[in-house]
Amino acid sequence: MTIDEAIALFDAQREKIWFDQPAEIAALGRGEVPRGTGARGQYLSTIIFAEGETRTLADEMLWGLIRVGEDNPDADLRTLQLLIKEIMGYKANFFDFVSLPEAAEMLHLYVRVAGECETLADLVRLSHSALSWANRLHMWVDFILPWGLGDGFRRIKA
Repeated sequence: MTIDEAIALFDAQREKIWFDQPAEIAALGRGEVPRGTGARGQYLSTIIFAEGETRTLADEMLWGLIRVGEDNPDADLRTLQLLIKEIMGYKANFFDFVSLPEAAEMLHLYVRVAGECETLADLVRLSHSALSWANRLHMWVDFILPWGLGDGFRRIKA
């Protein structure tokens, strides 16, 4: 797949999930966890892990890569590609572990195409598109997190 094809796919996937929650996230929100992830029969920890992984993908990994690429035109492309392969490749596998196999496939695609980029500018373009998709993905996972449980853990006033 070319860089432009990958960008088009990320853009299309972002549009697809803009107003419609991905089925795999809706299923996770209902407690459908095909891999059985979650200690002692519960799935809250699976949602918490999925939320953390999608947040860090967008807020830290992709955003950081874009900042490095745009702010440092002399950044070493090969080093960035190796970091993407190791860190985001692992994260993609973890997405599958927490019942987000379609998101895992998209992230594996990003890793593969990022490794084929011949210029820093192409890597930045690809990363912008992936970030836009990842931000929306994260918002959907954030939506299923049962935030109301936090009421049972109120801070004590000093």
